[in-house]
Amino acid sequence: MISTNDMRPGQTLELDGTLYTITQYQHVKPGKGQAFVKTKLKNVISGAVTDRTFRADEKVNLAVLDKRAMQYLYPDDAGLVFMDQESYDQIHIDPDMLGGAVKFLKDGTVCMVPVHEGTPVGIDMPVAVELEVTETEPGFKGDRVSGTLKPATVETGATVQVPLFVELGQRIKVDTRSGQYLSRA
Repeated sequence: MISTNDMRPGQTLELDGTLYTITQYQHVKPGKGQAFVKTKLKNVISGAVTDRTFRADEKVNLAVLDKRAMQYLYPDDAGLVFMDQESYDQIHIDPDMLGGAVKFLKDGTVCMVPVHEGTPVGIDMPVAVELEVTETEPGFKGDRVSGTLKPATVETGATVQVPLFVELGQRIKVDTRSGQYLSRA
């Protein structure tokens, strides 16, 4: 149990049997009346965001999450198969937990998986991944300075907008949160 005064963004709370991650936190002290804490909470399972107000110094349950490094192996009928880096146990994880970042997941990618009471409750992909360009239009002389973009397909099958100087077979870094090109690798 922690006090609402000690809450910080990124912490996971257990409220009414459901896990919530704090995304925003604001302590409010009005001129008249008692202080309170306004929070935005994201449901760990469904991803729904709710606003919740707590009294100042109210006690809430802090959930204990065990973050484990797991390596992605392959897709399966039951979901995505990950292997625990320490115990070598394999688990199936629903692809919906990754959201849009699933299109940048390639074999061997190591992700951090928060586990609560033996059940995975999410997946933290690396912020940037290095991928090879498998299909794109050829670049021409003079295209090097322009700020325009062209579509390129990477080894996972995802399409990324890249600068005109990127060519077939080159490795690029892609932001998994937004799907944007970062740099050449």
